[in-house]
Amino acid sequence: MEKIVIDGGVALQGTLRASGAKNAALPILIATLLAPGEHRLTNVPALTDTGSTLSLLGRIGCPSLVGRDSIRVDTSRIAFSEAPYDVVRKMRASVLVLGPLLARCGEAKVSLPGGCAIGTRPIDQHLKGLEALGCEFELSGGYVYGRAPDLRGADFTFDVVTVTGTENVVMAAVLARGTSVLRNAAREPEVVDLCNFLVSLGARIEGIGTDTLVIEGVPRLWAASRPYKILPDRIETGTYLCAAAVTGGDVTVENTDPTLLGAVLDVLRDAGCEVTTGEDWIRCRRSGPLRPFTFTTQPHPGFPTDMQAQLMTVACLANGESHIEETIFENRFMHAAELRRMGAVIDHCSSKATITGQPGLTGAAVMASDLRASAALVLAGLAADGLTEVLRIYHLDRGYENLVGKLRGVGARIGRVGDEVRDEEVMRRSLLVEVGLA
Repeated sequence: MEKIVIDGGVALQGTLRASGAKNAALPILIATLLAPGEHRLTNVPALTDTGSTLSLLGRIGCPSLVGRDSIRVDTSRIAFSEAPYDVVRKMRASVLVLGPLLARCGEAKVSLPGGCAIGTRPIDQHLKGLEALGCEFELSGGYVYGRAPDLRGADFTFDVVTVTGTENVVMAAVLARGTSVLRNAAREPEVVDLCNFLVSLGARIEGIGTDTLVIEGVPRLWAASRPYKILPDRIETGTYLCAAAVTGGDVTVENTDPTLLGAVLDVLRDAGCEVTTGEDWIRCRRSGPLRPFTFTTQPHPGFPTDMQAQLMTVACLANGESHIEETIFENRFMHAAELRRMGAVIDHCSSKATITGQPGLTGAAVMASDLRASAALVLAGLAADGLTEVLRIYHLDRGYENLVGKLRGVGARIGRVGDEVRDEEVMRRSLLVEVGLA
């Protein structure tokens, strides 16, 4: 098992390139099931979650061909309408095959996502929305068995804003008979990208980017003749901007879209960073001390929950007391305990955290609990004095393409070493050799 080792304290300088958005690429790959033919997608990030999605499509009977920055998926034939547990357990987004399989095949058997008993991060909104369209479900043995004897349009209001729930119901509605109106729908850029992709296949969707989607069902969709480009990853972009903030550096992220990150850029400016933007780039520069700030996570266009952990790391170094409230997911302050191991002062109760900034952090061995917590710990390691070891880095490989290489490109002393390496001097020498400094 590998771990990431960081020799911190270097102000990052330079330019790096954002990859395509994980949270757009996965549902779009799955949406290819709706239209028979060969689909071509570009700007697809090379992630373990991408590989898991392609594996799932392959199990269903849809082969793929992966290029350097593009993917071809052939959905001419669906051999099996089942998503088994051994695939779904690796990636919660796998549940998104439910809507497309019901719409195209009339039936589906999909494993419940790991840790989901229609409780924490439930799929009840998926099922309610699909039932409104005429689907019938039975839950048995950890699987959802679905039938769609007569998929028809409906007027449905989500009880809560749900990104994947919106995506699942939209994908079924585009092939339903009649008109569907989906209210309180998620407005995240990744949902917009999925809707735009579906339109490129022949779907009829109005209200894209708003909380009310009007979908006129069509009898059939067709694979587009032109490649579809996945939008840039706003969370990866924001993470690298935070790297400039915590190290007192100057980093420009290219191949991105500033309009996707308004709330994050506002907080970085509140924190004392100089943020400038162009059509497809964002520059973050920090020369003075970090200032404390306050934010509450909200559905788009509010502050994204997927950037909460990274900004908590920034708050750990601010000159004062910052306040963060998490309203999207419970248990999303698990990174706080690991940041405390590095000298952070964080008090949290339920959904609110108070962070008292410190002059600096100290390198330590820390363990990631999830994808964005992993990113927060890497940021802390970049700013810390001494060596930081980040364990369980498989989380990072799910959502960040070539994170180590990109950070090295702007001056970070960071590398991967075997988990069996524990001597600090051996790790430091190995790291310096790896980054070309010894």
